[in-house]
Amino acid sequence: MTETNTMPKKKALSLQVDLSKFEKATDEEKRQQDVMSKSTTFFRDGMRKLMKNPLAVASIIVLVLIIGTITVAPAVVPYGYQDIIKVDGKRDKTAKNLEPFKYSKKEMKYMEKTGEKLFPHIMGTDSMCRDYFIRVVYGTRISLTVGLFASILVLIIGVLYGSISGYAGGIVDLIMMRIVDIIYSLPDMLIIILLSVVLNERLSATQNPVIKSLGTNMVSIFIVFGLLYWVGMARLVRGEILKIKSNEYILAARAIGAPSGKIIRSHIIPNCLSVIIITTALQIPSAIFTESFLSFVGMGVKAPMPSLGSLANAAREGLQSYPMQLVFPAVTIILIVLAFNLLGDGLRDAFDPKLRR
Repeated sequence: MTETNTMPKKKALSLQVDLSKFEKATDEEKRQQDVMSKSTTFFRDGMRKLMKNPLAVASIIVLVLIIGTITVAPAVVPYGYQDIIKVDGKRDKTAKNLEPFKYSKKEMKYMEKTGEKLFPHIMGTDSMCRDYFIRVVYGTRISLTVGLFASILVLIIGVLYGSISGYAGGIVDLIMMRIVDIIYSLPDMLIIILLSVVLNERLSATQNPVIKSLGTNMVSIFIVFGLLYWVGMARLVRGEILKIKSNEYILAARAIGAPSGKIIRSHIIPNCLSVIIITTALQIPSAIFTESFLSFVGMGVKAPMPSLGSLANAAREGLQSYPMQLVFPAVTIILIVLAFNLLGDGLRDAFDPKLRR
């Protein structure tokens, strides 16, 4: 009786592979192969590639530091964004336009008299004797909130609209895309100005604390983001769906009677994930820059609530004497916008299948 484990010998003049030259894998090698061939997902594979991009990793670190700072600073810094500096319960008029980490004359006398150490003004003070660091922190909060809110609106409206248009096709797609063309032609600045005028009369008597602190200009910006800024996402998603919906697995899902909503959710949207992630990430710096520009020209948040754009605008008056008051908000805007742009480029390189090598 022959052994089943013996390798068959190669016959003469045969083209078959000589199995005697190979060895069977050991149990340890089989276990190593199982570990090496561990299954992965599209998102996990994309994140692994993203972590190999040094610029994207540096951008993530910068954004984490900024978000951590604006989250922790208000609980640590004893000043408010609209609080005028006081010493021993009295307004300190000598704390006007202080340099970073400098104390006013009254603060120095108070510390010498009591021996108490006051919290330093990290970025100095402004012309109204308010701590500048905490105002930059709250201005960054406003700018990031606007950017995240705009990206969420773009994500929800753009994906829904583009998915319906691309999947339905025909006359429905034609009508929906003509609506997008009309929205593209609307000037966003003009609409923000018109909405501010209209909403100022409607919302002037409101008691809502959020609307009162932000002002009608910011409400107008949010409305314009929801009305106009999603069209780019809708066009990109629609273009991807037009390519995807003719694939075999979509035809198979239709053949077995799957509803259109399930096909879009389960088969089409996951295959558009790279475009959606990239566009959403790049929308955040665009919205931040738009809000900063509008605040710079006086169409942003209502005073005394700060914004990075309004802080830069207020610093123009003392540019020759106190240039740091313009440098701090300008550098913050640059860091945020540059970090999100580099992160968006890294996401595109990691998640776009066409760019993978």
